[in-house]
Amino acid sequence: MRKSITKFAFTALTLAFCATANADLGVGVKAGTLGLGIEGRWKALPWLDLRLGANQYDFSTNGSQAGIDYDTTLAMDNYYVTGNFRFPLSPFRVTAGLYSNGNELQMTSQDTGGNDFNIGGINFSSDDIGALQAITSFEKTSPYFGVGYDFEIFGKVGLNLDFGVLWQGEPNVSLDATGFDTAPPLVQAVLAPALEIERRELEDEMSDYKAWPVVALSFVYNF
Repeated sequence: MRKSITKFAFTALTLAFCATANADLGVGVKAGTLGLGIEGRWKALPWLDLRLGANQYDFSTNGSQAGIDYDTTLAMDNYYVTGNFRFPLSPFRVTAGLYSNGNELQMTSQDTGGNDFNIGGINFSSDDIGALQAITSFEKTSPYFGVGYDFEIFGKVGLNLDFGVLWQGEPNVSLDATGFDTAPPLVQAVLAPALEIERRELEDEMSDYKAWPVVALSFVYNF
């Protein structure tokens, strides 16, 4: 959370500085599949503007991954810069940019009440190994491409729509058992390779997230 606050503060300070330096600026708030955010826009040319922003949101869910039930937090945490190419006499634009991507899926196995986990094809008692914890992260720098529509009233108040794809790249999954260090040595010897097999299965399933669909709605005020 502290990292996210720092990103929002950086963005807000940058926008405030730009506002004092240039009148062709818009600031706004947005919500979408990358979280809640703040965004600033500088109109460099009649057909081109540059945008700087940050998004953050934690969404909790649950479900089965690689045969194990997890409580999952989808932690969105990213900031970005984009170039937006406008079409003459039209609200339509094409957008390309780069994201500093801190998005993660944070997963903790659900309590089995002492029943077995099947890890890598082998059954282990939760009393022996504790809970499973997994974190999925992606490439730290991710390209974005999309399209959008910018609607303005009297050149001051605007409504922006974005549709695109954030290419997060191949997932990187870590998987640990909270009770590994206190488990009997024989259990540890069998559990270690089983965790690696399970981790690879999770990584294969998480590859579905490497292309993240982006849909966002922004409200903008132009200076």
